[in-house]
Amino acid sequence: MAFLPILRLAVLIATTVFAIIVLGISAHLTSLSEEFLGGYFVFAAVAIAAAALTMITLPAMIGIDFLRRGAFTSMVLVELIWVFVLWVLWIAAAALAAQEQQNVFGEGNSCNYINTDLATACHEFGAIEAFSFLAWIVLMGYNITLLVYAIIGANRGNKTWTSTVGDGLLAPRGDAVPVTPMSTGGEYSGAAPSMQYPPQQQPQWTGQSNHTPMTAQV
Repeated sequence: MAFLPILRLAVLIATTVFAIIVLGISAHLTSLSEEFLGGYFVFAAVAIAAAALTMITLPAMIGIDFLRRGAFTSMVLVELIWVFVLWVLWIAAAALAAQEQQNVFGEGNSCNYINTDLATACHEFGAIEAFSFLAWIVLMGYNITLLVYAIIGANRGNKTWTSTVGDGLLAPRGDAVPVTPMSTGGEYSGAAPSMQYPPQQQPQWTGQSNHTPMTAQV
């Protein structure tokens, strides 16, 4: 099996697992903030949105690709755009979580609080930030790799943008038919075969003339 389809499957599965973890932690943190603060954190809402979209779309992309080859959702151009949207959401959630953690708990805080709910919230800030960064790194790395493969394949004359990852983006074009020289019965030497003609029959002179002399009649 080719490298790119294996990488795609591993990235989509790993990102889906990260999304499940982030969704659970963000939902619990939002529940705590609603209970004790009467509101929610913006980064938690962004993380929930990114995780929900990831959990809905990435498993669907895997399933559709297995069930139907060449589907619209498996096209390289569609996949590039959607993966780009996802990793932008993940990097936004990670950056907002890092900024909010520094504002709320301070820089370099070890989350050693007597209040268990406060300590839990502090650890959940770090967990959301870490898994969001992981999802961003994995998706962006795959997105860049897929873009490079697509550009190289397009330069080779392949229709990479409308094909799928499993089609082999770097494969040579299949529409070019190699031209082989016609066999002449022996080894091909590269030169055109010479044509031989039978010798022409030359008239033979016997010394006798078939012409009769013309005599003038008076």
